[in-house]
Amino acid sequence: MNELVTQVADRVGIDPATAEKAIGMMLAFLQKEGDSDAVARMIAAIPGAADLAANASGGGGGLLGGLMSAMGGGVMALGQQLMSQGLGMGEITGLARETMAVAREHAGADVVDQVVASVPGLGQFV
Repeated sequence: MNELVTQVADRVGIDPATAEKAIGMMLAFLQKEGDSDAVARMIAAIPGAADLAANASGGGGGLLGGLMSAMGGGVMALGQQLMSQGLGMGEITGLARETMAVAREHAGADVVDQVVASVPGLGQFV
C-alpha cells in the first residue's frame, strides 16, 4: 500500500482498499477536468499517484470517463461515483482535503492551488 493511500485512509478513517479506489478516481477526475500541466506536476510529485490514477481510469478514460460523461461530468458526478463506493459526504470531503494535504506536502501549495482553482466547484471541498 502506498504512502498516500495509507495516510488518507488513516486520517479519514476508511479502509485502505476503499481509499485506494477513491483516491484513484479523484486523481483520474483531476487529469480529465483540471489544468493538465498542474495536474501532471502534482501527480508526478506524489509517489504512486500515477499508478492510482491509471488504475482508476483504465489507462485512458475507461469506465470512469464514460460514466462521468454520461452523468454530465464535474465535481458532482465524481461525488456520485464516490458515493457508489459506499462513502458518505463527510468521508468524501475528508478524502478530498486529506488527499490535497498530502499533495501539498509533495508538490507544494502553489501547484495544488493551481489544480484546485482549475476545477469549478472543487474549492468548496478542499
